[in-house]
Amino acid sequence: MDWTSAPARVPLCWDVRLPISADMKRAFPQSKALERLRAAGLRPTRQRLDLAGLLLDNGNRHVTAEQLHGEAIAAAIPVSLATVYNTLHQFVDQGILREVVVEPGRSYFDTNIDDHHHFFCESTGRLQDIPSEMVMVGRLPPAPDGSEIRRVDVIIRIRQEASAAKARSEEARPDAAASLE
Repeated sequence: MDWTSAPARVPLCWDVRLPISADMKRAFPQSKALERLRAAGLRPTRQRLDLAGLLLDNGNRHVTAEQLHGEAIAAAIPVSLATVYNTLHQFVDQGILREVVVEPGRSYFDTNIDDHHHFFCESTGRLQDIPSEMVMVGRLPPAPDGSEIRRVDVIIRIRQEASAAKARSEEARPDAAASLE
């Protein structure tokens, strides 16, 4: 057969499914995010993948929508604050995150979805996990008719003394000691 006279028939794409190795997962950090989105039944759009990657690839943590939006902008991810809010609420609805409302109009989104409670520092705005076995809740009233208790969330509010808060913030800045010298 003369290949120069034959019509070109090139497949437009190949559907090759290769197993994903651990090395490939390290090379593609969004694979953890992709797995979580698919397990939750959410379509893995680019923005969901990017935001889930920022949230889930840094271990358990608490972020506000504004903090996540800032991280996205710093990572050159083009996303609006409204999209960040919508995506976070979709993640909460699907069980990927927990929303922790510390006061009206102030919410944190928690990547730790296991049963646990929180310290909330009113001086610094810091939210810190407390293992569930460290908090004992006494008698609960019965749930209203037609409802059931799903979960009990305890937020213990703390306040740091001004000197402790200042020392803590200086410890967090690596240049603080150098600037005092």
